[in-house]
Amino acid sequence: MLRWILFLVLYAAIGFYTLQALKTATKYPWAQYVFIVVALLVAGNFVYQFTAGEEVGRVLSGAKSLAFGFLAAVLAFEIITILFLFSEDIFRIFSATYYKISGQTTEFSLPQRRRFLSVLGLGIAALPFGALLYGMYKGKYNFKVLKYTMEYEDLPEAFDGYQITQLSDIHSGSFDVNKKEKIEYAVDLVNQQKSDLLLFTGDMVNNKSEEMLPWKDLFGKLEAKDGKFSVLGNHDYGDYIDWNTNEAKAQNLQDLIDLQQEIGFDLLLNESRYLQKGNDRIALIGVENWGKGGFKKAGDLNKAKSQIEPKDFKILMSHDPSHWEAEVIPDDYHYHLTLSGHTHGMQFGIEIPGWFKWSPVKWRYEQWAGIYEESGQFINVNRGFGFIGYPGRFGIWPEITVITLKRKSLT
Repeated sequence: MLRWILFLVLYAAIGFYTLQALKTATKYPWAQYVFIVVALLVAGNFVYQFTAGEEVGRVLSGAKSLAFGFLAAVLAFEIITILFLFSEDIFRIFSATYYKISGQTTEFSLPQRRRFLSVLGLGIAALPFGALLYGMYKGKYNFKVLKYTMEYEDLPEAFDGYQITQLSDIHSGSFDVNKKEKIEYAVDLVNQQKSDLLLFTGDMVNNKSEEMLPWKDLFGKLEAKDGKFSVLGNHDYGDYIDWNTNEAKAQNLQDLIDLQQEIGFDLLLNESRYLQKGNDRIALIGVENWGKGGFKKAGDLNKAKSQIEPKDFKILMSHDPSHWEAEVIPDDYHYHLTLSGHTHGMQFGIEIPGWFKWSPVKWRYEQWAGIYEESGQFINVNRGFGFIGYPGRFGIWPEITVITLKRKSLT
């Protein structure tokens, strides 16, 4: 109860401060009333969804996600606005203090707020507010196919031109059931790539295997000439929900493993497979989730690589990119290409392909989206197919990665 009281007090204080900008910027009282009503409705819905409307356990339902999304949009608007007001208020306080000390006024009084700064602050604050709302309405299904060509001198000749499609972070529990056509479009888009191999790098669900049941047949239509392989992500283990018994949690994981098999995925649990073309082969290694910062560390790279040779050309699937720097690069085996996901690019940022990319998640993960290289080893961090928490995406769109392996000429 105390945390909700503190939240509401802080929320009210931020809202009151923002209201001062509206009073300065506009003469129309209705604009202030609209802001107050919207702010109250958003806060009320958020508190309701996470208290009286809360489901059993810690399931992040669709209603909760929407409540969080609307709250994030309103808070972004308010916080950016008050940054302008706060900077001006500091100037006003110093000005009033100066005039008082210098004797230019007999009483301490603050200069009036300048309308220009209030209008400017509100205008800039409207940008992330609108972006977050757009991300909830359309951005989360704005699927993009990102294509990369990776060249290697030691790529087996038979695999020159070999094409891989990578998916990650489906988070089927977040999909809107009334938007099935959006997911059908994305599945068709994957199949249109006609790749040799399809690799899924974890987080098929948010918490429960049953979240995938409405989508099982649709994702079962995914195709690749040489098969479909997958690994587990941190959300697949059911660690973020309160289970009645340990047996129920274990059964949930087994149900998800069985479900992936039904969809047609060969799930690699600290295992490896060989992809064979004539006398040439590629080693495909899949580890369970391994992540820094409190995330599950079930991944066992030594076990996963135990059946392959050091000289093999290797593709590693590992859900969390923090595993790459922590264990993969220092390993005595050379992993030519690691495929990860997990970060979602925070589902919000600015990106101009080939030129510029930024998201707040870069402060948490060194490798957070796209291709990175170190010591001749490469990683691709997929931006994710689905979404969780904030029920949308803006700037960092849902991704289907297509990677073409090429044999680099030695001349």
